[in-house]
Amino acid sequence: MSAEIVQFVGQAGPYLTAALGAYGAGVLTRTENAAVDATANVGRRMLQAVWRRRDEPERAALEAAVQDAAEATDDEDAAAALRQQLRRAVREDAELLRELVELLPATGGPVTVTASGERAIAAQTIGTAITGDNATLRP
Repeated sequence: MSAEIVQFVGQAGPYLTAALGAYGAGVLTRTENAAVDATANVGRRMLQAVWRRRDEPERAALEAAVQDAAEATDDEDAAAALRQQLRRAVREDAELLRELVELLPATGGPVTVTASGERAIAAQTIGTAITGDNATLRP
């Protein structure tokens, strides 16, 4: 298996987990939900892209892996079986791999930004942030 596939599957894991958490086993047929975070929607789009490019027996195997992983979110074996379905699909279809990689944000994975405390701010990227009581911009 190529290093590119291994790296992609590692990066895709959090997106798949978020999609299963948000959409459950219906992730393959559900449409995007604005109330669901971007991470889950990327995972949903990945799984649907894989599903569309598989034949009937492969779709059934993917559906079973999704169902198992959705029903047992803490089961590493179920998550591994789903990742294996993803690996198999991209190993057999280089164009699919390119399509799925393009769905990943430029950072290569989900970003968590936390702000804590009174009047705290948080941002993944920021130009200028002026905060605090009576704060001003000084050159």
